Amino acid sequence: MDKIWGFIPSALIFFALGFIGFIGSMMLLLSGGREWLPLFVAILIFLFVIFVLSQRTLSRKRWKQTAIGFLLAATLLSVWPLYELYLDSIPTVSAEVDVYKYMPFQEDSMLRVLEETPTMKFGGELPRLDGATALYPVYAAAAQMLYPKRWYDPFDSEVMVNTTPDAYSNLFDGTVDAIFAAAPSESQLKTAKAKDLELTLTPIGKEAFVFFVHADNPVKVLTTAELQGIYSGEQTNWSAFGGENQAIRAFQRPEDSGSQTALMNFMGAVPVMRAPVENVEEGMGGIIERVAEYKNHSNAIGFTFRFYGEEMIGNKAINYIAIDGVSPSIETIRDNSYPLSSDFYIITTQYSSEESLKLVEWFTSPQGQRLIEKSGYVPVRNGDDE
Repeated sequence: MDKIWGFIPSALIFFALGFIGFIGSMMLLLSGGREWLPLFVAILIFLFVIFVLSQRTLSRKRWKQTAIGFLLAATLLSVWPLYELYLDSIPTVSAEVDVYKYMPFQEDSMLRVLEETPTMKFGGELPRLDGATALYPVYAAAAQMLYPKRWYDPFDSEVMVNTTPDAYSNLFDGTVDAIFAAAPSESQLKTAKAKDLELTLTPIGKEAFVFFVHADNPVKVLTTAELQGIYSGEQTNWSAFGGENQAIRAFQRPEDSGSQTALMNFMGAVPVMRAPVENVEEGMGGIIERVAEYKNHSNAIGFTFRFYGEEMIGNKAINYIAIDGVSPSIETIRDNSYPLSSDFYIITTQYSSEESLKLVEWFTSPQGQRLIEKSGYVPVRNGDDE
């Protein structure tokens, strides 16, 4: 054993161990296998012990080389885990929404339901509903008022909640009778036409499309033209707007999502730049989380809808941009002074059930409009008008 190890300098062996340890640590941590890191380090220590035991005849110089090599290996093994621990120590704000907290008929539900006798009730066949996450609190509250009391799983029942693209797909396939969402995208309109579906969009409330930045970003106000410049790729640095000298990281959503459709409508004839893959988030929560993540994305900008970001997420690490000098709020949505206010809809087809059409009528009634306001949105009409 001594003869075999004698051909290889001790420092080189430990440099190799350190290098393997560093690469292995990175691979484990980046792949989410942090729980395997202690076992990996233990194996390396075991190899080190075997190596030392094989060096019984080491000279003082060789022992010095061995000590230096071990120190180098230990340092390399420690760098990445310590850096990860440092990152983990910085507080972040979660952007995930637990939709089960908005389920109908739950004791700890966060739904805001009207404390008045409903003007109608469903008994036998129930309207099958789906919609955007941001609108789930609205129609889940309606279900609690109008549907029989039972378990309505958010992902497998008459009252489901999915992303906007999935909700539209379910409506087109006839899986559901009505969906609650923003207006369809161009591709969704083409799909409906190809399936000979007649979409009926009934406005029931108003919402604000908002842009936001990290709370530490000094930029608080942008014009419509400046935002269009950012998302067209013409403006690439925050210093152009009085911010830090940092490249702008502009997040987008996947095509056909409700907020991405809103972005496309906002941009109008101005072409939207192609976002890098890492700057496209699957959900609005992901965008909010990354912009709020100061250690990585203090230079980011994202977009969402006011209710989702303010009411459902409540992320205090982001600031909403005032557009053309007007901040998004219930008041500015109500008086139409905020430039990016828009309606949201109950959307049905010619194949929707009779019960779902009754639900549409109820949401446009005074009581339905009062529920819209109670839920935290702006109704399209005065709920006091009987």
